[in-house]
Amino acid sequence: MPKYQFAVEVLPEYLPEESEPEREVFSFAYTITITNTGDAPGQLISRHWVISDARGHTEEVKGLGVVGQQPLLKPGEAFQYTSGCRLRTASGTMHGTFHCVAEDGEPFAAPVPLFVLEAIHHGPAGEPLNGRVLH
Repeated sequence: MPKYQFAVEVLPEYLPEESEPEREVFSFAYTITITNTGDAPGQLISRHWVISDARGHTEEVKGLGVVGQQPLLKPGEAFQYTSGCRLRTASGTMHGTFHCVAEDGEPFAAPVPLFVLEAIHHGPAGEPLNGRVLH
């Protein structure tokens, strides 16, 4: 039986130039890399995100594809895209699921592990100015 599996990596980034902290607007980008680590081709069909801010406000977002695409990935292939969101607080979290279908019609899910969105300003050498380092 084929193994249906997509691995998901996330790189979040705070966008200070698009944020207005005094108006409680904090903008973030996140770059997602989806890699087919299984042994059967599969297509990403839809997404489901759960976005939470530091006050506990949670929003769910569902939709077809990602950035207008529904990539078909052969084993070993990867697809990368960047998207974004806004929060009312300087930090929050996101997690979700990509709903996929293998080339043979078998549905499978690719979970997106919880990741942190945090408004960290960086100095000229790239070090965080607020002294916090996320690993």
